Amino acid sequence: MTAAVEVGQRVLRTEAEALIAMADGLGKPFAHAVETLAGLSGRVICTGVGKSGHVARKIAATLASTGRPAMFVHATEASHGDLGMIGPDDAVLALSKSGETRELADVIAYAKRFGAPLIGMTAYADSALGRQSDILLLLPTAPEATGQVDAPTTSTTLQIALGDALAVALLERAGFTAQDFRIFHPGGKLGAMLRTVGDLMHGAAELPMVGQDASMQSALLVMSEKRFGSVAVVDADGLLVGMITDGDLRRHMDGLLGHTAGEVMTRGPRTVQAGTLAAEALKLMNEARITVLFVVDEGRPAGILHVHDLLRAGVI
Repeated sequence: MTAAVEVGQRVLRTEAEALIAMADGLGKPFAHAVETLAGLSGRVICTGVGKSGHVARKIAATLASTGRPAMFVHATEASHGDLGMIGPDDAVLALSKSGETRELADVIAYAKRFGAPLIGMTAYADSALGRQSDILLLLPTAPEATGQVDAPTTSTTLQIALGDALAVALLERAGFTAQDFRIFHPGGKLGAMLRTVGDLMHGAAELPMVGQDASMQSALLVMSEKRFGSVAVVDADGLLVGMITDGDLRRHMDGLLGHTAGEVMTRGPRTVQAGTLAAEALKLMNEARITVLFVVDEGRPAGILHVHDLLRAGVI
């Protein structure tokens, strides 16, 4: 084992032990913070300087992307006009390992003056930030992973993790769903995975469909015209009862044109609804080893989804 690997393992174990200690010590202040933030009519103002500032910016981004309005305000810039970004309905989440960061003084004073809830995240309860906080999220006593250099490593890991814990607790409390998450992530691979079948499917005008009593000649014409390699078969009430694929055609090759669609079809095809996530539709296709899904609304065909539609959308 090389010296670099040994150092890496030491760092990870040091930080992992600190995370476990923080998890074990989590209690009423954390629950109080979640309830306070959940009840806000305004935003969560995350602030800090240095490495804590970078973490505060990340926490604000995580909160905003999971349904809790939040923004980052740099503590130094706050003293030069950005305090105006903090409204009367907001709460302040201030990060500082030491709790004695000079640049936080104006933010703390502003929060106390206007009655904005102040949530402090620090390692020292008797620090200026610790004493002034309405809710104190106390980081456990833990060594930085850099040893004697004492550069922020373990402490910033704890801050990030505690911010994640707040965000997840808030989204679960609010019943935040994957569909909600999609609204804030319309782009990229994640956005594609969170699109719904209804976003990607071909609608009624493109739907290959015949009745049970239709001749196979008619069914073949529809399959050729629509070019999905399959056709939906419906009963007299318009309910989907089966589908015909290339495989069905091969199995009934002898005397094919002498059959009706109902005689050739495969009954009980796999279907999805328009609100199904594209990622779930892809999983269903992979498990069933199929390339087409019919989209139904109360049992009636409403659209069709091809694996190529998922490919074009970036889901695959």
